[in-house]
Amino acid sequence: MQEDYFELFGLPRSYRVDQQELATRFRELQQVVHPDRHAAANEREQRLSVQYAAHVNDAYQTLKSPVPRAIYLLRCCGVEPRLENNTVMDAVFLMQQLEWREAVDELRASRSEAGLDALRKETDAQMQRFQDQFSECWQGGEEDLQVAETLVMKMQFVDKLHEQLDRLEDELLDDY
Repeated sequence: MQEDYFELFGLPRSYRVDQQELATRFRELQQVVHPDRHAAANEREQRLSVQYAAHVNDAYQTLKSPVPRAIYLLRCCGVEPRLENNTVMDAVFLMQQLEWREAVDELRASRSEAGLDALRKETDAQMQRFQDQFSECWQGGEEDLQVAETLVMKMQFVDKLHEQLDRLEDELLDDY
């Protein structure tokens, strides 16, 4: 079960993953390893089936989502990203974070759906730029890997911001 996640699904190791192909291969693997298919097997085989199914699920969850996939690729390159509360970022991005946080606070107060949509489009576009940059540099040398690690931290921030926007959207919907 130490098999590389990309090898497991028969996919090339790349940041860009064909989501449809990944889902198809996931379903194919699940049909083979799902514990229900091994209900009549001995206890050891049942346990292995459960473990392998969990491994397949973990691999799928990692590869289907951009930020976990980026973290996984860095780890495959021998880089253990600093993930928690890392504020060592460029000043421009730190200012952007502050602006976005203020915008969320203003949206929470104003209850503006149009403002929420605009902020989501802005952050989606920024996330796409980060992903494009990561895709270009994760396979590079040490300097490129440092850039890739910084991009992962930025993507994590935007991901958390998207979660906040989702919660805010739910709050707005509850008002109706």
